[in-house]
Amino acid sequence: MNRLTVSDTRLIAEGVRRIRLVGDLRSYVPGSHLDVLCGTDERGRQRRNAYSLTGDGFRPEHYEISVRLGTGGSRWMHRLRPGDVVETDDPRSGFAPVQSARHHLLVAAGIGVTPILSHFRAARFWRRSVEVHHVSRDGVHAGDLRGHLTDSRARFWRGLDLADQPLGTHLYACGPESFLAEVTARAREAGWPGSRVHVERFGARPAGGEPFTAHLRRSGTSVPVGDGETLLEALESAGAAVANRCRRGVCGECVVEVTGGVPLHRDLVLPEEDRATRIAPCVSRARGEVELDL
Repeated sequence: MNRLTVSDTRLIAEGVRRIRLVGDLRSYVPGSHLDVLCGTDERGRQRRNAYSLTGDGFRPEHYEISVRLGTGGSRWMHRLRPGDVVETDDPRSGFAPVQSARHHLLVAAGIGVTPILSHFRAARFWRRSVEVHHVSRDGVHAGDLRGHLTDSRARFWRGLDLADQPLGTHLYACGPESFLAEVTARAREAGWPGSRVHVERFGARPAGGEPFTAHLRRSGTSVPVGDGETLLEALESAGAAVANRCRRGVCGECVVEVTGGVPLHRDLVLPEEDRATRIAPCVSRARGEVELDL
């Protein structure tokens, strides 16, 4: 873990606070996020939230994140003041720009603009061809972007034609799930190959669902999972050690092998070919019973 110090924090839009961190920093790939330890939840467990870094990533003088006020960890982040110290992991990336792309088309909705801003700043720094389209009611980071900003999705789509883009363009999108579903559907209809469409999601669906039982093959233990808890929480309560990081289905740290049963996947990280034999217990569930290699 790294210990970084808050150097500046200020509201940049309604409910959105920009936080700058200084300390022992390293360069990072544009589109990276920073895992921050931000207080504890109602069960006394350490919260770990991921926030997109908005800089270009090249020899940073500070790390900059923008946090929209919500519940839990984001409220803790909004209370930070200059001089406070936070613990973080090193930057991690699953949303990097493709270096061979001839043109970078960046689209975002709401606070999803944060990794898009990182891509934009890097493209400007390295003088790459780039275009930005952003839909936002509060205009967060509008002054940092040179692109098409609108406050409604209808006008957003009137200003963006996915069928008329330069050869070799790659599309990058971040925002709410409904926005990403529309972006990917329209790209598919316009003939975009999947390899040229890149999305960054906020997190997987919530944990609730029908109760089920997890049988641990190696220990011989059976662990009931209630309708209001995750499989990971149930495993931890039963004393099973499972490495984990994001607890949101996006990093893949907690993935375990499935040796029987039918998983019900809610993660955003497992490829289709692994979904019959692996599960991300932080968000995913099972139908009736599942056997794990634990």
